[in-house]
Amino acid sequence: MSEPHIADRKPCILELEPGTYKWCRCGLSQKQPFCDGSHAGTEFTPLAFTVTEKKRMALCACKHTKHEPNCDGTHSKLET
Repeated sequence: MSEPHIADRKPCILELEPGTYKWCRCGLSQKQPFCDGSHAGTEFTPLAFTVTEKKRMALCACKHTKHEPNCDGTHSKLET
């Protein structure tokens, strides 16, 4: 599998309302951390996840987390 583009080297910390979201896995979306369809023509697909109650989340922007879509600190270990 190809390596995703690193959209940012820090998480996107957001207050999310209940609903279903599509987290960008490719790193190419202009609407980070969410998918805008920029993965078209790549092997990546977005990850749909559901929030059942309003909550603050740290969503991964480096796209290398092992706990999709949540940030696990991997961005601090990536080479520049």
